[in-house]
Amino acid sequence: MTRLVGYLIRFTVILFGYAIASLAASAFLNILFLASLGYAPEQAQPAVTASLYFSIPFVALFVAYFALMPACIVILLAEILGRRDWLYYALAGAAVAGGFLGLADHSGDTAFTVRDTSAIMAVIGGGMVGGIFYWLSAGRWAGSWWQGEPESGDGGRAG
Repeated sequence: MTRLVGYLIRFTVILFGYAIASLAASAFLNILFLASLGYAPEQAQPAVTASLYFSIPFVALFVAYFALMPACIVILLAEILGRRDWLYYALAGAAVAGGFLGLADHSGDTAFTVRDTSAIMAVIGGGMVGGIFYWLSAGRWAGSWWQGEPESGDGGRAG
């Protein structure tokens, strides 16, 4: 029973981390979009700031939807291998974004493909930011649900 509770807690932490990663990637993409329009932080009008409160969670829904399958593979691999380093998650986030771009390019819908180099780099950067935020919220404890507790120096005897 304790093992089942541990699995459920880890699954909840993974879902929480995925939500945080989606929000972080969305915020990164929104800020890049505003910067490409020429807005600087000191020029941000109240309307721009207020619109970010709506657009970041809204775009995060799309980020989470399109990255779900590649991210599941990466997260499952990290959990099985017990990867806990930030670089793995940053590179895995870039791979998830690249996987999305590849799937979008081969989907047959020409209006949905991304061909602009700066847009491709923005999506890959968003994936890296999402991967790092996943590591911050859930990835640092990857594999802890199946790896036993480290033994103390007394051979497992409590004294």
